[in-house]
Amino acid sequence: MEDPTRAKTRDIARTAIRAELAQAAIELFRREGFDQVTLNDVAAAAGVSRSTFLRYFGSKEEAVLGAMDDLGAQAAVALCARPYGEGDWTALRRCLDPFIDAYRADPSGSLAITRLIQESPALRNRQLEKQASWLPALTRVLTDRSSRPDPLVAAVRAAAALDCLSIAVTHWSASNGGEDLAALLDQAFSAFATT
Repeated sequence: MEDPTRAKTRDIARTAIRAELAQAAIELFRREGFDQVTLNDVAAAAGVSRSTFLRYFGSKEEAVLGAMDDLGAQAAVALCARPYGEGDWTALRRCLDPFIDAYRADPSGSLAITRLIQESPALRNRQLEKQASWLPALTRVLTDRSSRPDPLVAAVRAAAALDCLSIAVTHWSASNGGEDLAALLDQAFSAFATT
């Protein structure tokens, strides 16, 4: 049986190396353009071999979007923690706070990554795939929270919430990060409010 302390130390080291490699890749992509940079270029800029880079990231896209991996799970956990009886739309808006927090933690870095994604079709497509992978968990939680479960309605609401987030981020980026992302997300959600 493996020592839990040793396993934890290895996980911490792996996370630190992964973050360092991602940072080197993102800096290179920002300077040269995502589509112009090869995996070999990224590995060289990070000071590692191509195979070492690929041990941490399966692709260039993952080096940029890997930080988003946990956000979908965080949103599902946050949705699950919302008070029972709270409206789905309100609960969905609040469960997206981890995204807002991530952008607020590093506004200039988030803006740079957002622009990198917007400028590269490969990154945009991979981000859409990643966002689509969050939908089943959000749908499941919404369905479980409901006194009258309807998976179709839950899926539509969850998809609309994620689209609101995407649109708010696009507007935030267009404002050069000057507008408040939370306020933009609230505004996007309010477009669905019943009158």
